[in-house]
Amino acid sequence: MSQLLLTRIHHVAVICSDYARSRAFYSETLGLPIVREVYREARDSWKCDLEVAPGVTLELFSFPAPPPRPSYPEAAGLRHLAFAVEDIEVAVRALGECGVACEPVRVDEYTGQRFTFFADPDGLPLELYETA
Repeated sequence: MSQLLLTRIHHVAVICSDYARSRAFYSETLGLPIVREVYREARDSWKCDLEVAPGVTLELFSFPAPPPRPSYPEAAGLRHLAFAVEDIEVAVRALGECGVACEPVRVDEYTGQRFTFFADPDGLPLELYETA
């Protein structure tokens, strides 16, 4: 078997229960710039690409009546989506000013880095991970 040679994560896709609410959360509250937004008439679905970092995209999708998915951190499947920040205290304070509650900041026992969790409008677990 040949080696895949993966180089980075290209994108992460999220299906939203309320597209407008999630679009506002990710673009306005988290400050991710919108790269493109299209309505896909055949699917009655919106798709919004937001830039997390150069070459890394977060895709938001809407679909009519998407089924619920367990999203608590210990459920099987994707555990959480982590965003790197330089100063976790500044990031937590900014989220708080937007009405977003974060868990208490903890320290990763293996790396010594600080991190915390919060949730998107659908309860998707998101993490802030201090990299500075």
